[in-house]
Amino acid sequence: ALATKSCASFTEEKFGQAEKTELDAHFENLLARADSTKNWTERILRQTEVLLQPNPSARVEEFLYEKLDRKVPSRVTNGELLAQYMAEAASELGPTTPYGKTLLMVSEAEKRLGAAERDFIHTASISFLTPLRNFLEGDWKTISKERRLLQNRRLDLDACKARLKKAKAAEAKASTVPDFQETRPRNYILSASASALWNDEVDKAEQELRVAQTEFDRQAEVTRLLLEGISSTHVNHLRCLHEFVKSQTTYYAQCYRHMLDLQKQLGRFPGTFVGTTEPASPPLSSTSPTTAAATMPVVPTVASLAPPGEAALCLEEVAPSASGTRKARVLYDYEAADSSELALLADELITVYSLPGMDPDWLIGERGNKKGKVPVTYLELLS
Repeated sequence: ALATKSCASFTEEKFGQAEKTELDAHFENLLARADSTKNWTERILRQTEVLLQPNPSARVEEFLYEKLDRKVPSRVTNGELLAQYMAEAASELGPTTPYGKTLLMVSEAEKRLGAAERDFIHTASISFLTPLRNFLEGDWKTISKERRLLQNRRLDLDACKARLKKAKAAEAKASTVPDFQETRPRNYILSASASALWNDEVDKAEQELRVAQTEFDRQAEVTRLLLEGISSTHVNHLRCLHEFVKSQTTYYAQCYRHMLDLQKQLGRFPGTFVGTTEPASPPLSSTSPTTAAATMPVVPTVASLAPPGEAALCLEEVAPSASGTRKARVLYDYEAADSSELALLADELITVYSLPGMDPDWLIGERGNKKGKVPVTYLELLS
C-alpha cells in the first residue's frame, strides 16, 4: 500500500499536482559532492586502466577474469616481446657481428624496461586502481541503496501530507452549518455523521504522517552520515594518488637509468659503423635552458669518442686554449667512464674549454683542481 502511495505521489509530483518535501541546502550539497565524486572516480579509473593497459581486448579479458574470480594469465609486455625478437634476430644474423652484439645489448635493456613496466602496472593496480574500485563497488553501492530508501521515505511522507490535507478539507466542508430554511432535519444527521467520519480520517492521517515523518528523519540521518563519509573517501584517494605518483616516478626513473646505461654501453662498444656525423639534436647555442633541461641526455656514440691518442693525454698538462674558457651548468648527473673523464652532478657550475683537434661532442671541464673530458650534451653553456 505504501509503495502504491509512493508511486502515486511521485507521479503527482511530476505533473505538479503535489508538493515535494525539500531537503536542506547542506544535504543537497552533500548529494552533489557525492555524485561528483562518483562520476570523476569512474572517469579516472577508466583512463588509468587505459594508461596501464592500452590494448582494449586485453582490458576486456582482464575484466572477465576478474568477474569470474579467476587469476589473470601472465602476459608479456611490449618491451619484453621486443627484447625477445631482438635476441632471436641476433642469434640468426650473427651474435658476434657488431649488429648482432648491439641487438643483444638493446634486447637486455628492453627486457629490463619490460620488467620495470610490469612492476609499475602491478604496483599501480594495487595501490591506486583497487581502492577506486572498492569505493565504486562498496561504499557507493551502500550510499545509492540508502538514497533510494530515502527517496521512498520522502514519497511516503509526501503521500501522507497530501492525504491529511484532503482529509482536513473534507472535514471542514462536512462541518459547515447547513441553511435552516432549505435543509431538512434529516440532513443535519447526515452532516454530523460525515463530520465525525472525516474527523476520524484526519486523526488517522495525522498518525500516519507522524510515523512517516519519523521514518524519513531517521533515514535522512543515516544517508547524511554516509554522504559526509565522502570526505574520508577523498582523504583515502589522496593517499592512493600519492602512491600512484610515487610508483610512476620510480618506473620512469628506472627507464631513464636503463636507457642511460644502454647508451653508455653503445658509446663504449668497440665496433664501428658508417653513419652521418650530423648531430641528432640542435646545437646547444640555439637551445634554451628549459628545452635543454627537458631533453634526455644522449651519451656520445662510437663516432663521437675521442681518438685513442687523446685518451692517453695527461690532463694535468692540459691548459685552456687561446679562445678562452666558458662557464657551463650541468644538466644531468654523469658518471665518469675512466680517469680521463670528469664526473658531473646536476646543477653544478664548471669551467669548460675546447682543445685544437678535439672531438666537438666533448669539452675539457674543470671543477676546482679536478679536470677531465665532459660530454657537451650534459651541459648548458652560459654566455
